[in-house]
Amino acid sequence: MTELVIDRLGHRGDGVVNQPDGRQLYVPYALAGETVDVDMQGGAARLNRILTPSPDRIEPVCRHFGTCGGCLLQHVAPAPYAAFKRRLVVDALADRGLSPEVGETRIVPPHSRRRATFAGLMAGRHPLVGFNERASHRLVTIDQCPVVKPQLLAALPALTALTGLIAPRKGGLDHTVTLTSGGLDVSVAGIAARDVDRLRMPLIELAARFDLARLSAGGEAIVERRPAIINIDGVAVTLPPGGFLQASEEAETIMGELVTAAIPAKVKRIADLFSGVGTFALRLARQAEVLAIEGEAGAVAALDRAARGTSGRHRITAEKRDLARRPLLEKELEKIDAVVFDPPRAGAAEQSQWLARSKVPTIVAVSCNPATLSRDLRTLVDGGYRIESVTPVDQFLWSSHVEVVTVLKR
Repeated sequence: MTELVIDRLGHRGDGVVNQPDGRQLYVPYALAGETVDVDMQGGAARLNRILTPSPDRIEPVCRHFGTCGGCLLQHVAPAPYAAFKRRLVVDALADRGLSPEVGETRIVPPHSRRRATFAGLMAGRHPLVGFNERASHRLVTIDQCPVVKPQLLAALPALTALTGLIAPRKGGLDHTVTLTSGGLDVSVAGIAARDVDRLRMPLIELAARFDLARLSAGGEAIVERRPAIINIDGVAVTLPPGGFLQASEEAETIMGELVTAAIPAKVKRIADLFSGVGTFALRLARQAEVLAIEGEAGAVAALDRAARGTSGRHRITAEKRDLARRPLLEKELEKIDAVVFDPPRAGAAEQSQWLARSKVPTIVAVSCNPATLSRDLRTLVDGGYRIESVTPVDQFLWSSHVEVVTVLKR
């Protein structure tokens, strides 16, 4: 038995103990101020018992918590949990020498996630589906999940049958399930091309048996029984197979409101960079003409089709372009009145450098990674921009991830 006192909550949701030699010891599921009993295994600590609990500790809402790796922070009370998410943003900004006021965390409700990726593998001849344990490839089968919409959990029998049909010999499968207006859209990754061809008819039959709207494998739509349509600001958008989508419609709405509110009323042309299928572009088109740039061809095509079917909005020009390799240059930005960018986790390092040289009056930066966002904000601030507002948006409930919407003015 090793007794420890937890000093603070780390950025990944672990309890942190500052050791005398200057190193830090991480204790999963422990909170600041708690006295805990741990087992030491190879320099790592495993929590046995909580000897003195924190007043911030509450009972987790899911019976799989502590085994399933999907949630790390269900044991934290709502107020300190929201403060933790805000601190992730404050600390990331401070690491880059930035200290703007950071707003309170906007949190989505439980059972709001409309998209999730489930792991599937074979245990001998038995297919298993669930989520991985924390920092492990071991799979935890689940019968409840307070994060996802109930319709996604109802897909487990179909995903189990799908795993058994494909029966991967090595590794496993990733089943991404999205709830659309047409029903469940399932995309399978980890299946070899030869298996897609061999199993095409059985896959079509499985989709019919479980009433799936669409079933895709390896990026190819095997069967589309009903269109995989989502609603973005009143516009019907057909998702490309495996295409990116904000995990929660509630979070998308919050971020959309923050982004559109930041754009001045009289702008004429807005650039929406890393636009995806139009999360912001379709909303922004109510205010001005939009140039939407995205690197994925399927997303560009989906946005273009959706934009053509709208009325009462300004024109949206959807362009395929890899902004990491071919960022929008200073000359191209001259006729742009406002820029919105929402890059992948790696951020927008190249594009930020060109934005910093531009004269664009308003920039709204959206990111799911506070570290790379802070790097890009540092570039913009050094180029003469001022951070006006920073808002954390927690669409990744009980995880150590957070979205951020930041408004900057030249």
